[in-house]
Amino acid sequence: MELFNDFKKTEEFFTQKKYSISLENSLNLLSKLDATNHSELYFRTSFLIGDIFRETNDHRKAILYYKKALESFNTQNNLTEKEKTSLSPSINNINLNKLLLRVGSEFHIIKEKDSAINYYKKILNSNTLNQLDLTTKASAFSNLSNIYREDSIYDLAKKYSYEAVKIYRKANKKVLESAALGNLASIHLEQKDYEKAKKIYLESLDLIKMDSSSRATRYKEFLYFNLAYTLYLQKDYRAYDYQEKSYNIKDDLKDVEIRRIVDEIYTRHELNLEKEKTALVEEQRKLEEAQEAKTSLLFGALSFLVLIISGVIIYNYKLRQKNLHLKLSESKLIQQQSIEKLKSEAQIKILNATIDGKETERKLIAEILHDNVSALLSSANMHLTATKKQFNGDTPQEIDKTQAIISEASQKVRDLSHNLVSSILLKFGLEYAIKDVTKKYSNSELKFDVSAQNINRYNQEFEIKVFNVIQELINNILKHSKAQHAEIILKEEEDQLTVLVKDDGVGFSTSSSSFSDGIGLNQIEARIQMMNGKLTINSKENIGTSIYISVPILKQQKNFKLTSVS
Repeated sequence: MELFNDFKKTEEFFTQKKYSISLENSLNLLSKLDATNHSELYFRTSFLIGDIFRETNDHRKAILYYKKALESFNTQNNLTEKEKTSLSPSINNINLNKLLLRVGSEFHIIKEKDSAINYYKKILNSNTLNQLDLTTKASAFSNLSNIYREDSIYDLAKKYSYEAVKIYRKANKKVLESAALGNLASIHLEQKDYEKAKKIYLESLDLIKMDSSSRATRYKEFLYFNLAYTLYLQKDYRAYDYQEKSYNIKDDLKDVEIRRIVDEIYTRHELNLEKEKTALVEEQRKLEEAQEAKTSLLFGALSFLVLIISGVIIYNYKLRQKNLHLKLSESKLIQQQSIEKLKSEAQIKILNATIDGKETERKLIAEILHDNVSALLSSANMHLTATKKQFNGDTPQEIDKTQAIISEASQKVRDLSHNLVSSILLKFGLEYAIKDVTKKYSNSELKFDVSAQNINRYNQEFEIKVFNVIQELINNILKHSKAQHAEIILKEEEDQLTVLVKDDGVGFSTSSSSFSDGIGLNQIEARIQMMNGKLTINSKENIGTSIYISVPILKQQKNFKLTSVS
């Protein structure tokens, strides 16, 4: 019974999202179960460990432990009926088809499609007909539909999507039915049947419009984004309304995720701290017990020997106490360094989330100014021109002044749109945008040269991030370098984009406090770090500065999203 109580505690930690504690307890429990005949408990513990790795995105380890659970599924177990009923309801609901779905989903995530299809079809070939199995089969249908859509086998993709929708609708699983309908709409979107896609997206959103659960909220973000893209392709400018809804939900989900990451890191740190304190207290207790034993043993000896031995004992005790204090001090120092590192990582994540939000907002405002406000101003100017032609004599000066004001406003809107997000960047890409910026800033005192090798169009968000980094470096050159010549070299090689920015200015010492405290360079370093890239700065006073950046390239992708169920 003790093993079952251990399992229930471990599952409780998992439910509370304390994954590190739950994983440590689960692995200890699995080691104990290796020497027993509790095959069902071994199955459930392996399943739980797979879920922990799944939640922490270690998908290959998740598959490993799910397969351990599969191996033990049909093994005879020693559970009594009383022991079975003591397990929580969520554990009793685990069955073979749910496990098969988990394995298939993990293979699907790591792009091993053949293995994923194999496990999904095992579910479809199952003869079980209870409510839970039917819902699991619907999830298998939905995920198979996604695989066939990715391979452009649209007939099969639609067939499996309809099967999933039918089962979810019959079981009154509105959130899952909404996800399946969203995938069906995405198939029509790929086939350029925009009207059908729009209709199904709206039907899917209507199912969960009153549902505020985290899963429904995540699906709404996908659905609003895809609906906005569909309307955009139809040149229906209601697309911006739905895109804004999608971004608002996405920002909320980012805030929740950041809080979850910080809480998990803090919990893991607290656990390690508690272990270290327990170990130190135990060591001190043992020292005290040893001291008492030695004192009792030597108490009856000769006075001379007692004096000598007592002196040795006291010296030894003080030495050990001193060592213990040193260990405590060292432990506190390590803990403080760990806390500072965690704070730094959290600050970097928050900083990048803030920058992402600003970039998204700037892009949205620029598109609205360019596509809506600028178009309205141009239309107003055309109407005034047509009105002027209707006058036989002189045109009233008010019309000429109004046209001049509209032209000035139109120019300012174009300038503001370009300042928010470069229109050249959005239309022609990174190479032309950088050349445009440096051409504006080059003059008789400072000349910029730009060279690009093998530069293509990339994912738009990736291009904006890289452009903003380079623009920040250009601003630093203009403000601080006093250079006469600067050079920017862009190069694509082996799926990496490399950027070299160098100047012949006054330079700076990379060991100075002003360098480490610079907000601009800190933001650049944080941005490159979140892009999994590398940043190297070489500079010396009165010699100049070279900054080298290398980031993995994010290619252009289709502008809509899909959901999967596991």
